[in-house]
Amino acid sequence: MQTPENVEVSATRKCSWNKGKMRGSKPPLQTKHVWAIRTKLQVDGKIRELAMFNLAIDSKLRGCDLVRIRVEDVAPHGLAIDRAVVRQRKTGHPVKFELTEHTREAVDAHIRASGLRPGQFLFSSRKDRSRPISTRQYARLLAGWIASVGLDPTFFGTHSLRRTKATLIYRRTGNLRAVQLLLGHTKIESTVRYLGIEVDDALAIAEQVDV
Repeated sequence: MQTPENVEVSATRKCSWNKGKMRGSKPPLQTKHVWAIRTKLQVDGKIRELAMFNLAIDSKLRGCDLVRIRVEDVAPHGLAIDRAVVRQRKTGHPVKFELTEHTREAVDAHIRASGLRPGQFLFSSRKDRSRPISTRQYARLLAGWIASVGLDPTFFGTHSLRRTKATLIYRRTGNLRAVQLLLGHTKIESTVRYLGIEVDDALAIAEQVDV
């Protein structure tokens, strides 16, 4: 028979490592937060991190794919291109994405400042330039960006950046198929779950269409 003390000890031992931490899907950033982080990185002169942040927003890539981008993927001739293609590690399928002007400028500045060449990782490890930074390090950098503009890092994660532009595109256009292609999902049901689309969202879009 367990005493109250034993029950309390047992519960403590079974407590999960992430008790008290937010679990589940992380929300996307709002546009004002994107610009706040972007401005903070510019003011602080963090060229590499600005390129990483901007590219994460535009590419909509998973963290494991973002950190493994090589120079030639986005700047095959020395300067960042308008559109790029990266093969996803999870699915093995290529996914295309756009690089907006401010992202191209940030990537070009990073390549110049770091003296990068084709064949090298765009965001290499500080200790070993033949290896990319780890997804753990990317997550730590993101936490710092989030905190720097007064947000709680526990509410956001690397998927927040992946979701940010995709969610905005969906809200503005209602084009779920386009978002599916941009995220590289093989099934549209995955996109629905990923964006957290509810019946009310679908009805709101339907109400805008008059037959």
